[in-house]
Amino acid sequence: MFIGHFAVGFAAKALAPRRSLATYFAAAQLPDLLWPPLLLLGIEKVTIAPGDTAFTPLRFDSYPVSHSLLTLAAWGAAFAALVWWRTRDRRAAWTCWALVVSHWLLDFASHRPDMPLAPGAAKVGLGLWNSVPETLAVEAILFAAGVVLYAGATQARDALGRWGLAGLVALILAAYLGAAFGPPPPSVPAIAWTSLVGALVFLVLAAWVDGHRASREDAGR
Repeated sequence: MFIGHFAVGFAAKALAPRRSLATYFAAAQLPDLLWPPLLLLGIEKVTIAPGDTAFTPLRFDSYPVSHSLLTLAAWGAAFAALVWWRTRDRRAAWTCWALVVSHWLLDFASHRPDMPLAPGAAKVGLGLWNSVPETLAVEAILFAAGVVLYAGATQARDALGRWGLAGLVALILAAYLGAAFGPPPPSVPAIAWTSLVGALVFLVLAAWVDGHRASREDAGR
């Protein structure tokens, strides 16, 4: 999935509203932040293979470190420990652990059977990507629900908070549609660098937008 991961990041703000949206985006996207460096180092592998599934031209050959269920539980625990150490916010820490693990669950739903349970273990996947209309419908519903939950948990401090959120949502959707319907990437290094830079850009924008919005929980006190 793509916008499905952003969806749960947005929704997390309703569960633990005191931490930044960027923190939740980072947790939900952590496997995809780890994956590009591992690709560039040759530790994990992907092949550009149009037609492997209907939705993406990529065939994910091996990513046991960044995308197995076992390693994600561990990465999530490390991320949650960092959040706890920095904030002493138990609810946010648990939310971040759940977000990291949710990445595997969402990818399990969308990928063909290439999602490892653990390094060297069986691979599973439900194959939602075999249908473009179903993929678009499921991700659109998830994304809309996540944005609605975020908007309900926060309120704009100023015009930047109001219009910045609209711009962030539009940019995520534009990137999603461009990836879904654009030409295949030219090379594996291009995939890695584009994925990494794109993820970092969205983290910066999420921090900026969220900084112009206030938690309704705090505002009501």
